[in-house]
Amino acid sequence: MSERTRYTVIGAGHGGKAMAAHLALMGFPVTLYNRTPENVAAVKTRGGIELKSYEGGPHGFGRLGLVTSDVGEALEEAQVIMVVVPSTAHADIARATAPHLQDGQIVVLNPGRTGGALEFVYVLHECGCQADVTVAEAETLVYASRSEGPAQARIFRIKEAVGVAALPAVRTPRVLEALSTAYPQFIDGTSILHTGLNNMGAIFHPALTLLNAGRIESTGGEFQFYIDGVTRSVARVLEALDRERVTVAAALGIRARTALEWLRMAYDATGMDLHEAIHNQRGYYGITAPGTLNHRYITEDVPMSLVPIAALGQRYGVRVRGVESIIRLACIVHRTDYWRRGRTLDKLGIEELSVDEVVRYVMEGEL
Repeated sequence: MSERTRYTVIGAGHGGKAMAAHLALMGFPVTLYNRTPENVAAVKTRGGIELKSYEGGPHGFGRLGLVTSDVGEALEEAQVIMVVVPSTAHADIARATAPHLQDGQIVVLNPGRTGGALEFVYVLHECGCQADVTVAEAETLVYASRSEGPAQARIFRIKEAVGVAALPAVRTPRVLEALSTAYPQFIDGTSILHTGLNNMGAIFHPALTLLNAGRIESTGGEFQFYIDGVTRSVARVLEALDRERVTVAAALGIRARTALEWLRMAYDATGMDLHEAIHNQRGYYGITAPGTLNHRYITEDVPMSLVPIAALGQRYGVRVRGVESIIRLACIVHRTDYWRRGRTLDKLGIEELSVDEVVRYVMEGEL
């Protein structure tokens, strides 16, 4: 694709606004879609988004080609569709876009969490979508960003390397080529099993939030989440969850990064154990806890990350009692059934597949 690749960004939250403005500042034709007109009314009136950034980062007024709440209009001219919404909305986005997708379009979930591309493709199939589209997912959001007003956004950091994988993986090179001019940071994530099972938020967020539930509710989150919240006992729970995640990946033939390896790679933070490594990550100092338990660290990360990890473990013979315990605690605290709401294997379309069949599907697209 040329430098003038036509992008549609779906979602006008923290990440979506930052992405739309940044793409526009780089000279790409950009459409911004949000299903609620009121949420993008100011952007539509101004014709774009004012972007602020870190020193040397992208900044200025990103003028958008179109701002709309009509999904058909949003997709009509798009070549690359960047989905930047909570993963709990991926299935809804798939249902909404299914009648309007066209051959050759690329859909990228930013990020997919665990099983995002699998769920998206399965929902498209269930909706009878016949278009030959490529669905891919990023391992994490490329931006650390915040919305700072109805038509303003700020980028705090752009990650240097983010894995991206298509479903099937044989289509990943085409996705990377399409994105390369705008996002040289995107690298080959090998497969959507790799991007989904290297999901560190699944390990750090729900357990850390739930194990600090009393402190969060009594202080409104006024403590350092990763420093005060990660005591030695809490770190041991995180280590147990991490071992289960890595073992589930191994059952699928994948060498997943451990949390210690990830901390070393992402932040050059090292230690004899997870407690020491987390406390050696200077970037964690000053980050306060969520102010409430009604937070995406539970409402998103449990059903969209922990549930599929546990479901894969149960299906392929891995004991995941730690992960199951955190899911159960979340269900009790929120008085809801996160198993029913979450990405179980039937919702991913792989509940009857053997390991070999799953691997063949995600690598080559063959069922």
